[in-house]
Order: sequence, then C-alpha cells, then structure tokens
Amino acid sequence: MPKKHSYVLGLNTYDHDVSACLLRDGAIAFAISKERLTREKHASGFYKEVIDYCLEAEGITLDDVDLVVRNSYILPVPEMEEQLAFRDMPGFLPPPEREQAEKHPIFRANSDKVVSISHHLAHAYSAFAASPFEEGAVMIVDGVGSYRADAMEKPPGNDAGNPLARESESYYRFSGARLECLKKVWLEPSRGVLNEEFYSMPGLGALYSRASTYVFGDWNKCGELMGLAPYGRRDQVKHLLAMEGGELRVPGWNSEFKQPFLIGAGDWEKHPAMRHWEDLAWRVQDDTENVLLARTRWLRETTGAKNLCIAGGVALNCVANGRIAREGGFENVWIQPAAGDDGIAIGCAYYGWLEVLKQPRTHVMEHAYTGRVYGENEIAGTLQKPLVRIQIKPVRSENICRDTAKLLADQKVIGWFQGPSEFGPRALGNRSLLADPRKAEMKDILNSRVKHRQAFRPFAPIVLAERMTDIFEGEEDSPFMLIAKPVRPEWREKIPGIVHVDGTARVQTVREATNPKLYRLLKEFEALTGVPVLINTSFNVKGEPIVETPDDAMQCFLATGIDHLVLHDTLVSKSALHKVVEPLVRTFGDVSDLVKVGSQPA
Repeated sequence: MPKKHSYVLGLNTYDHDVSACLLRDGAIAFAISKERLTREKHASGFYKEVIDYCLEAEGITLDDVDLVVRNSYILPVPEMEEQLAFRDMPGFLPPPEREQAEKHPIFRANSDKVVSISHHLAHAYSAFAASPFEEGAVMIVDGVGSYRADAMEKPPGNDAGNPLARESESYYRFSGARLECLKKVWLEPSRGVLNEEFYSMPGLGALYSRASTYVFGDWNKCGELMGLAPYGRRDQVKHLLAMEGGELRVPGWNSEFKQPFLIGAGDWEKHPAMRHWEDLAWRVQDDTENVLLARTRWLRETTGAKNLCIAGGVALNCVANGRIAREGGFENVWIQPAAGDDGIAIGCAYYGWLEVLKQPRTHVMEHAYTGRVYGENEIAGTLQKPLVRIQIKPVRSENICRDTAKLLADQKVIGWFQGPSEFGPRALGNRSLLADPRKAEMKDILNSRVKHRQAFRPFAPIVLAERMTDIFEGEEDSPFMLIAKPVRPEWREKIPGIVHVDGTARVQTVREATNPKLYRLLKEFEALTGVPVLINTSFNVKGEPIVETPDDAMQCFLATGIDHLVLHDTLVSKSALHKVVEPLVRTFGDVSDLVKVGSQPA
C-alpha cells in the first residue's frame, strides 16, 4: 500500500522547553511542548512524551516518519547524547528518563534519517519558513545559541574567532526556501565565578537575562522584567547596552548593582530595593529597544527587503516588537508565535523539509493551534469522575458564546477550553482565562483569586481584528499577542482592565477564519456591552504551565477562584458542596490526583 503522506519530525531536546513538531506534507500537523504534558514549567530532559503525543495524534508510528531533525543549544545532539550515555547529568536526563532514553530508537541514533542542526539556524527556519512572505530578512536574537565551532551557517568575510564563543544574534536574508547568513554577533566567554552561565556574558539577550536574575532571582523571568520597566524612572541607571560604530558594547556588571533579589529573602513585593529594581528594569528595556531598532534599521538598509521575520527568545519582548514594527523601516513584520526555544522544533522540522528533502515552501502559520482536539468522550470522562461530580454543576449550552458573554458582562471569570491547544508561551483563546476589561479592579481580582502573581503585572486584551485600529494605535496586525500598542486615549477609561501603567496593551487580534468560536464570543460581548475587547490571560496559575487536557482545566478550576469553566459547549459551575470538599482536598490531598481518580468515560 503506497504511503499517503510525507512526515518530518522536529525536536528541541534536553534543556529547557523540550518540544516536538510534526510536519505532514510540509504543513504543521501537531506541535507540543513537554511542559504541557508533564506539568513541569519549561520542562527539560528526554523527548519521548512529545514524540508520542504527535505520533498518536496523527495516528502513525515512528516508522512512518521520513526524517527527524533535532537541536540542543548546549552541544550538537550526537555529542550531547554521547556524554549523557556515560555522565550523570540529571538536569538534562533525570534518572527516571535514562532507561527510557536508552531504549528509544532516536537516542544515539546512527542513521541518515536522524539529523542535527545548530541553534540559530533552527530559529531562522522557524521564522521565515512558516511566514507569509516569499522573500525578506530574518532577525534572530536570544540569550545563547550554539558554539561558534558548531554553527552550521557562516556569514560573509572572515568570521574566525574563539571557537567557544556562543551565538547571540544572527541576521539573514531569504528568498523562497533559500537562506543566506549576513551577520553573526557572538558571546565571548567570560571570566569569573559564573563564567559558564550565559547571562554573565556580554550580549543583548544575555544582559536582559542577567537583569532578570538580579531582580527576580531567575534568568527566565524576562517577561516580568518587561512588565516592571514602565514603573521605573528615566535615566536613573547608567547605560547597560550601547551601539558604537555599529558594534554592540556591553559595559561590565559591577558592584554598583549590589541589591539582588535572593531566593528566600522574604516578600519580593515588599523588598526595600524595589525602586532600584524598577529603575534598572526601565534602563534594560530602553537599551534593548534602542539596540534592536539600530539592528533592524541596519538590516533594512543592508537587504533592501520589505519584510522582516523575527524569532529567538528576545522576540517575545512585545514592547520592543511594537517599536520595531512602527519604527524599524520594514513594511511588514512577522514574529514566530513560539519565538523561544520551544519553537526550535518548528525550525528543525522545516530545515528537514526544505533543506534536506528539498521540498517547496507551501505552508503559512496563520495560527498557533497545533495541539490535538480532545473528544467529547474525554470531556465527559472528566465531568463524571466522582470527586469532580459532587463539586460541579455542568449544563450543555445551545449557544455557549452568548451564555458565556452574559457571564463575562456580569464580571465573572471564565476558564475557556476549546479545540487544540496553542503552541508557544501565549494563551491565544483556546486555553484562556477570560474576563471583562471595563473595570480596573478586574486586574486585582485575577491576580489575587486566580493567578497568584505580582500586582504590577498587566493583562492582555483580545480584540476583534476589524476593530483594532478603533481602540489601539498602529496599523500592524498582532494575531499572536506579540506586539504592544498604545491604547487610544478615548478608550483608556472604557477598558482599564487591560491598560498598563504606560498606556499600552499587549494586543491579540482575533479573526473568524482562524478562531470562529472566540470571534463569536467577542461579537456577543460587544452586542451586550458595546466593547469588542476581553481580558485574555493564560489558563494556569503562577509557576505552572498552561493547561492542556480537560483534567488539567478542571484541576485549575476547582483549585482557584475561577467562577465558571467552559469545556467546548458545556458550561460548568461550582456546586454548594465545592465549598465543603475543596478545603478538605487542599488539606488532605493533591487536587490533581483526586480529579484524575475515578470512573472512565462512558
């Protein structure tokens, strides 16, 4: 029987944000991050779960896959796996996964069917190959990439240098499936106690992570640092990044910065260094924006291109993205929705499809809904579990969008679970918490009752695409919640729940073609209130991944102050018994275990 489809599997492996992407005939069939399945934020380690998820969702086996392409930014994957075979490195391969890896056909594979590529090259393919442009430029900026010795693409001219320098920035032009490297900026190894930590090195993304570590005690809290920046005062801290003669200069980090947040040092929000941290956040954000704008303008002048594609962890900085879109000189800007290292899986898969298999570009990533759809029998299984049933009142709705819009207009917080999950760090309307933006206090309600996060952090809006320019400044589209826009002055008092302290919002535009149910919900809410906007934040609590399954959604619903849960067309409310059962669950057991124990789907 002839093979029906051609499949390429892309993998980001071992370090943070392990993920997989399965291409079917050059189009994304499924993509998932390991954290969504294991419930461990930024999960590292082996990649069996994500492979199994994609293959099972497609109904195929590994034998049906034509090519596997992998990346690990630490070392080339074959070298990484050779070291893992004889070294105890639990951060990259924890003991429970070691036996699993040793039995897996891809681990230490010696086959032409399994290929490895370098880090920024994978980011670049994730950016341009899925974009809507036939030609243009590519900008990749992140914390750290491959060693210079391992980078597969070479820029023009003499790029000789320290082989242990790491990728920091990479710039390209593309036409069709052809990619050409124009420039690379390297992280030179640094001296000192933390010389192996990338955030000690002089680079754009590395500096941002260093500031995140200083303020929050975690290099991966860059989004929180961006949110804190508008609270800072201008020019209270010296420049930490600068462009001189077209080259990046990163002054040394010294004892002027002697007020780091130390884990266990008490309440972060009451720390006496808060004013200093706010001022530092402002400086780092402003310097980052200015350097990125200088790089963008150089790339525009060098290539003459009209279109720009962006990926890499720094591309998640929606404030900088807004300025790039408005001031960078390109007519069109497209940002990979999984711009961080989870998106490496997409880039690996497209490298395999375009460069190894020599197939044409045919797919545009118009949305990021790449998970599998959970069936009604799986929804029913969640609702029927004994310790769930006594806490809920489920009702099948004939018009779930209209019923939900009424609840939202009545200031209820809704857990919204629909269709396939989103790939990347943003909830884009299928695994979302939704609320009314018309009252400023809704931010505090969400932060205190549900999200359990710092009060300064803003919430993002979803808006009908055709109404975007009525409410927000700027023509650039933002379907992936990756561009911050000023809220028009006449709307700021109408929707204060989504307006940040600097008058901006991280916008997601919604179209009927890509998410018809979310679009209908917005239309119903607009009909009731005159406002085509809702608060949209990720369906999770602080420190946990976004929910993936109906069980995950139910667990979060029962353990927090979410008022109602929508599972497809079923509206779930909490019963009177919930107030009795939930404290017992919290005291005597893990609600996730209790939710998952019980009857199976009928």
